[in-house]
Amino acid sequence: MEDDFLKVIQAISVRLTDRGQSLAVAESCTGGFIANAITDLAGASRFFSLGVISYSAEAKHLALGVGRQTLTAYGTVSEETAGAMSEGVRKVCGATFGLATTGVAGPDTVEGKSVGLVYISCSREGSSSGRTLRLSGGREQIKRRAALEALRFFLEVIDSWE
Repeated sequence: MEDDFLKVIQAISVRLTDRGQSLAVAESCTGGFIANAITDLAGASRFFSLGVISYSAEAKHLALGVGRQTLTAYGTVSEETAGAMSEGVRKVCGATFGLATTGVAGPDTVEGKSVGLVYISCSREGSSSGRTLRLSGGREQIKRRAALEALRFFLEVIDSWE
């Protein structure tokens, strides 16, 4: 595991394990990078509950409960969809926190949205927080960077919530 990923995942592990809390992840544009990085850490099962790759609009709706109205009005790549994904994955397995990513890794635009646009959302019962990224580079670079930034954002958010 890369040092940047390892450091942030170890910090997340300590915080969540010490607090008896759990995390579930819903990924679209990151394609499993977040779940893969988390599960590279031995003992991740102490805090990591579920990882879902919901790539299509239909998967976002069926697996995570993202409303068809949300998908129609805002698209699969939107702040609103990311928020619904993080809340949906959290509820699916009863995790303390949900973390979600949706965006455009490239090389083509999606729904008129530019390559490198990524939305991240973190949720817990009664609260959520989001961040918008505008990344550059190739598809692999965008996916990897979005995954790392999502994990950093999650750590930042949970520290502010406690």
